Amino acid sequence: MARVLAIDLGTKRTGLAVTDPLKITANPLETIETDKLLTYLQAYCAKEEVEALVLGHPTRLNGQDNEMTPKVLKLKEDLEKTFPNKKIVLIDERFTSKMAMQTMIAMGSKKKDRKEKAGNLDKVSAAIILQSYLERQ
Repeated sequence: MARVLAIDLGTKRTGLAVTDPLKITANPLETIETDKLLTYLQAYCAKEEVEALVLGHPTRLNGQDNEMTPKVLKLKEDLEKTFPNKKIVLIDERFTSKMAMQTMIAMGSKKKDRKEKAGNLDKVSAAIILQSYLERQ
């Protein structure tokens, strides 16, 4: 069965999360350098069946675009060209980083570990975006 993969785009790092094959749970997958994202996704989709890519859509609290919005919309265009047979979905990502930090604290992650493992925050944020998508289905 096909999975759904979520992307939390960052300027330097990008967090990825993926569902289980039954599309019940969202799990953090990986944090990669943003400039290697498309190459990584092509390789991942070649070995795993992925039916949809969910992209965190950043906006300000008032719904207006922020500085990352144009980059995300450009990535969406690139994904549509690279993966024409896959569904590409934008999901509101407001508060996901804050929620990811709270999740890491609740799981017992120490402050030092959270600072050293900033990549964990990115992939947990992607998992929150993906879980939001799953709940809307």
